[in-house]
Amino acid sequence: MELINKKENQIIFKTKIEESLANAIRRYICEVPVLAIDEVEISKNNSPLYDETIAHRLGLIPLKTEKSMNDKTEIKLKLNAKKEGFVKSGELKGDAEIIYDKIPITYLDKDQELSLNAIAKIGKGSEHSKYNPGIMFYRNIFEIAVDKNIAEEVKQIFPDAQIKEKGDKRIILDDGEKEITDFVEGISNSKGKKYEISLLDDVVVNLESFGQIDVKDMFKKAIDVLQKDLAEVDKKLK
Repeated sequence: MELINKKENQIIFKTKIEESLANAIRRYICEVPVLAIDEVEISKNNSPLYDETIAHRLGLIPLKTEKSMNDKTEIKLKLNAKKEGFVKSGELKGDAEIIYDKIPITYLDKDQELSLNAIAKIGKGSEHSKYNPGIMFYRNIFEIAVDKNIAEEVKQIFPDAQIKEKGDKRIILDDGEKEITDFVEGISNSKGKKYEISLLDDVVVNLESFGQIDVKDMFKKAIDVLQKDLAEVDKKLK
């Protein structure tokens, strides 16, 4: 595995992996349990938004998920806002950590008020999208063999493109990020030049966490749940 880029909630790496396995792990991201607001009791709402809309927006606010939490976890939160202006996620008070405190919930005019109690529970993205911990996507890597004149034009448009010499040909690496293959196909066809495209075994994997759990833990837990389910299938087949 080769690390390409790493940020606080994002990891991009290159690895050799079957597409079917990569897709299975991608799908199992939604089987990783995280914390989200599940129940909302609104006692006063003078804002322009319906109670149901506010409850929906509250459910999509990412909350920190601790390792000690389980299916029985219930965390109470409350919100009391009377000031004029936007009511934001940071105004929620309780034992759950709000990941992003500036998410708008609604807007209050003068003398308007929003008062509510909420309960956050553990759930999975396969049950409801508010429980999704993040996303994973991947793309194939191609090698494109072209003549040097085409390679020079590619270099002008994509100055960071990886190009190496191979005899009288130039080999361009396309990791899918900048759509170099489409450009090469278009310009080569317009000039009547030949080119060869080869699919490599490597894929580029992009992992992004919404902040509830660390992006590495999200990836590892998705694999753990997948392995557990596969072991259960194997057990039943035997």
